[in-house]
Amino acid sequence: MNAYRGKNAVITGGSSGMGLAMAQLLVDGGGRVAITGRSQATLDAAVEQLGENAVGVRGDVASLSDLEALADRVKGEFGTVEALFVNAGAARTAPLESVTEELYDELFAVNTKGAFFTVQKLAPLLSDGAGVVLTTSVANVRGMPTASVYAAGKAAVRSLARNLASELLPRGIRVNAISPGPVDTGILASGMSEEEAEQFKADRAAENPMRRFGTPAEVARAAVFLAFDATYTTGAELAVDGGFTQL
Repeated sequence: MNAYRGKNAVITGGSSGMGLAMAQLLVDGGGRVAITGRSQATLDAAVEQLGENAVGVRGDVASLSDLEALADRVKGEFGTVEALFVNAGAARTAPLESVTEELYDELFAVNTKGAFFTVQKLAPLLSDGAGVVLTTSVANVRGMPTASVYAAGKAAVRSLARNLASELLPRGIRVNAISPGPVDTGILASGMSEEEAEQFKADRAAENPMRRFGTPAEVARAAVFLAFDATYTTGAELAVDGGFTQL
């Protein structure tokens, strides 16, 4: 129950879904977390759920001023951080002919620029030997119709994991990535009718070797393992996808 007592962590995109599951796992283990999100209402609900060991910081990872404010808040609350989960992301798809410059810029601003500058702004607060975990996607290794821009951004994040791992290695900081497959957070089916969402989920489950969606808790356990327990692993990507990219 106290595996993470005395440990501080920052989780971007921590107010819902996989990020919230990571925060819950750490708080349940005695750790302290700072979580971010763009919706104040969602953030407030998450902090209420997590309890007194959680701090909520509203902000957009695509905004450098928001990231600088996050770093200042974390420094004031925690001083140093043992784990950083770079989890905030945007998931939108469109066929090639429908992709606009605005959609392209939005996805890269959140998923790629946001990931890079999150690490840059928080790196000074990371303790020696800390763990950084980036969230990528199975889309970075699979050809998926309508996902080209999203997939390209996540492939860039996979590359960041390798290069930042090399750059931060002199401080003993490990940088790894988790690559989730379909996870039942509701985001994948957002914007669909109830009937369309059910069909979408059934189709995705049918094509998965495990014949099901993953859960946020399953992804959280993998991410926390990389952050704290995988002490001889850096620059790697762990697939948490029911075998989708492996079998």
